[in-house]
Amino acid sequence: MKAAQAQGTGLDALEVAEIADPPAPGPRELGLDVLAATINPADLLLLEGRYGTRPPPPFIPGAEAVCRVREGGAEVQGFAAGDLVIPFAGQCWAERMTAKAGGVVKLDPGIDLDQAAMLKANPATALAMLEDLVTLQPGDWVAQNAANSAVGVHVVKIAGALGLKTFNVVRREAAAARLRARGADAGVVHDGGGALEAPEGMPEGARLAFDAIGGGATDALAGIMADGGTIANYGLLSGEPCRIDSHHLVFRRMTLRGFWLADWYGTVARDVLTARYAQLMGWLEEGVVGAPVIARYPLAEAAKAGAHAAQGARDGKILLTTDAHPDA
Repeated sequence: MKAAQAQGTGLDALEVAEIADPPAPGPRELGLDVLAATINPADLLLLEGRYGTRPPPPFIPGAEAVCRVREGGAEVQGFAAGDLVIPFAGQCWAERMTAKAGGVVKLDPGIDLDQAAMLKANPATALAMLEDLVTLQPGDWVAQNAANSAVGVHVVKIAGALGLKTFNVVRREAAAARLRARGADAGVVHDGGGALEAPEGMPEGARLAFDAIGGGATDALAGIMADGGTIANYGLLSGEPCRIDSHHLVFRRMTLRGFWLADWYGTVARDVLTARYAQLMGWLEEGVVGAPVIARYPLAEAAKAGAHAAQGARDGKILLTTDAHPDA
């Protein structure tokens, strides 16, 4: 099969080659044909050697994809050849993969394949952070930086569906305008340093905030938080450690914690996991979640696709497709 392999560090070390097929599925495993895979910032960080995990080369990157079941092991129940699934395991930038039956979620048969390829990571991250970190009530405020990212846009949309309000920090007015058009309650252009000013209507501050940047941007969020509020750092965009004034932690009883979706998979019960993705599929049908796709590349052009995804100021995602995709 064809697969994109990182032979070293950086996009220049990414090569597409013919490699051995994955092993045949065991009794409780599924053989999958990859249809489309998403290129996320975490994939690029992994290739650059700046992610939380650093597999030794050569390795197959790609944390997110939509697949079709090719065959199942003798003890597999609830899946049949032709079913659409999203796998939780990585190594998705390949034509085929083998996964545990308990490590995939079955999708609705008529689901949009582009959106299915993007369902695992960004919408699920936004929903999990909104639901699982702090108990919120309708009308509560949630703040975030990098709000025009794929996760950030889903925070805006899902928070609206849950009756929450969002304060969104971006670096360009055009991005702020797009977020307001998508339902954001407030937005501000900010360079990541210095203080933020809370919007009218948020006198007590935000009870929860999401930080994708780190550095001084973390402390900027802290300044508009309610006493006892929680900041969840989930991104490494600045490449700097989170900085926060001890005054916020000691005297305002604030909490700074991390969130990693891969870790969340290991802690959440299977029935909760299934329910969350069923909720996301319902919201996808209603238009609550979903993201634009601005380019599709064949798997053979993985390095070119990665370079495109690394460009700034995009308002959409980049996908890799294989020959198994119906539109190939």
